[in-house]
Amino acid sequence: MNKYMYWLLPISWMGIIFFFSSQPYENQDIKPLLSNVSDLAFLEPYVRSIHFTYHHTVISTEALGINGFVEFFIRKGAHFAAFFILMLLITIAIRNTTSWKMRMRWMVSFLITAAYAISDELHQGLTPNRTPYFGDVLIDVLGALIACLVFIIRARGSKAT
Repeated sequence: MNKYMYWLLPISWMGIIFFFSSQPYENQDIKPLLSNVSDLAFLEPYVRSIHFTYHHTVISTEALGINGFVEFFIRKGAHFAAFFILMLLITIAIRNTTSWKMRMRWMVSFLITAAYAISDELHQGLTPNRTPYFGDVLIDVLGALIACLVFIIRARGSKAT
């Protein structure tokens, strides 16, 4: 197998991220789905006291309703997960296509992932009813950092055995 085939997965994943960033918010609104799947009202007593502002929007059950509140965390979790996975895929591709030491692989993988997170937010600025926000880049980068930590912990664990 050609060693550059390892790049097929991270590039495909970048394409998936790009596709979702190209969609207006209305096409990604999952509040109706949440309403149809389950009555989330049972969560309200547990999250009612949570209030904060994110990108000039108050995040609370009072402001968004329980479905909007849950959707906010699902959307931000999707940011985190998408870039966690991207970091893993890039690191694997670099591991299989270079002879770099682990630190260099992680550093380059992280920089590529962070650069893609920034470009993804800029791309969202060109999409109707979407706005770029630096806070989302921070969530994306946090996903990449946690993926890096997973690799570090795994590498240290394999050295101990």
